Amino acid sequence: MTVEADKNTKQSLISIIVPVFNEAEGLEHFHTNLKTVLAAQAERFELIYVDDGSSDDTPGILKKIARHDERVKILTLSRNFGKEQATTAGLHAATGDAVIIIDGDGQHPVELIPSFIDRWQKGAHVVVGVRTANQKEGFVKRTGSKLFYSSLRVFGVPNIVPGSTDFRLIDKQVLLAFKNLTERNRVTRALIDWLGYERDYIEFVANPRRHGSATYSFKKLIRLALNGFVSLSFMPLYLSGYMGVFITLLSFLTSIFAIVEKYLLNDPWHLNITGTAILGVMILFLVGILLIGQGLLAIYVARIYTEVQNRPLYLLKD
Repeated sequence: MTVEADKNTKQSLISIIVPVFNEAEGLEHFHTNLKTVLAAQAERFELIYVDDGSSDDTPGILKKIARHDERVKILTLSRNFGKEQATTAGLHAATGDAVIIIDGDGQHPVELIPSFIDRWQKGAHVVVGVRTANQKEGFVKRTGSKLFYSSLRVFGVPNIVPGSTDFRLIDKQVLLAFKNLTERNRVTRALIDWLGYERDYIEFVANPRRHGSATYSFKKLIRLALNGFVSLSFMPLYLSGYMGVFITLLSFLTSIFAIVEKYLLNDPWHLNITGTAILGVMILFLVGILLIGQGLLAIYVARIYTEVQNRPLYLLKD
């Protein structure tokens, strides 16, 4: 029996991870919508809410929800560690045949959960929610997001699709591989993308927040972007080396041209190249040499970082 057939013939257990932080006002509405969608599904569900050190009544609301829904499990972090750590805690606690990560602020449409499960049953190991629009997203954030994904593609980061979100489903096989990743500075979606496996994509328009405001500040978004760059690509480290090679070659050729033009050809083009100009080019040459040295050092740093990350050398699909 194939894996796909097995997914359809047995009553699978689906874990749903919901990281929350100060979402007391909208939690009950979110859970009501979630229950309505899941009621029409044949699968069994475990609902794991991860409270990331909320300072409002989120813990009390979660306890109230759990009293009326035995599928609910609550993980309460000792303080606000951040969404990535909260999501990781939920993933480590999940026991399902597949896991769905969804935000608890209502912006990820719960109505798409059946579609995620359907794509998984058809063979996808990872189903990624791709946001095509946000009804209240500002120009700066939208433009910054596009630049971020474009930069990741330029730097050779694998499996990056513009608009990819944390709203996604991963198969148990992917979950087990994810649990073996031990690095502390992490971007969950980026690590899942790094793992590979068969993937599918579902586009959606993000809902506006019904309550409260976004907990991700511009500073946090910048930090998330930097973590993504550093954990997925060493290109920023290598840039100084590439720049050094370019500057060295350019300054070397320029100095040769200047010396030949001034001293051997007797300034036939009347460029009036001075000794100071030649000295400046030589200094530029030395700067290039220094940047090349820095680039070589960066290669060693990158290799040390790779060893510290301790990621698996390879992953088996079957």
